Amino acid sequence: MHTAVLFSGGLDSAVLLAEEAARDVVQPIYVSSGLAWESAERGILEKVLVTSAFAGHVRPVVVLSVDMRDVYAATHWAVQGTPPAYHTPDEDVYLPGRNIVLLGKAGVYCTAAAAGIARLVLGTLAHNPFPDATPAFRDAMAGALSLGLAHPLQIDAPFAGASKAEVIRRGVALGVPFALTLSCMKGGARHCGVCSKCRERHDAFLDAGVDDPTDYVDSRFVRA
Repeated sequence: MHTAVLFSGGLDSAVLLAEEAARDVVQPIYVSSGLAWESAERGILEKVLVTSAFAGHVRPVVVLSVDMRDVYAATHWAVQGTPPAYHTPDEDVYLPGRNIVLLGKAGVYCTAAAAGIARLVLGTLAHNPFPDATPAFRDAMAGALSLGLAHPLQIDAPFAGASKAEVIRRGVALGVPFALTLSCMKGGARHCGVCSKCRERHDAFLDAGVDDPTDYVDSRFVRA
């Protein structure tokens, strides 16, 4: 085993984990930052991992913590569980430093606690508008971690050229249990159906030509 995958229980990271697991035994890592949706995410991690798409190839998920509530204001939508509405642009969900925190903590784990992990992957997609989703950022982060930890660490984003619809089609071929994955930022056990992440998820299923198996609390925007 030489690869770790940042795994949130969401659609993209589940497909990424399944693809990596098809090649080698991998270590999923979940990084908790004290945000509103994390309790719901953590509740489904093992439910996803025990399905046939991952059986025998994925180690038990490691949960790490970097509490960001002392950085984001107490009234921040990500702390309060009041995410941007359905039709708001993707830029509205930006969390400053998000990938710095995730990759930093996971990178230290890979080198300090799990000797032999030299590659860390995350599910960044094409057209991600944020500054911490670029190849230049990933290369710089890998360089800083490798230098500071005296341990070579490669950071990859295998889906960086793919749309969410393409990721869904790849997941279908791998048998990923999409109905068990969770993309919502509201913080409940079911998808709210009215936040921008639920919109992104539903639109991607439509674009992929795949039936959306998601159980939305509010289905006013669901289209056949």
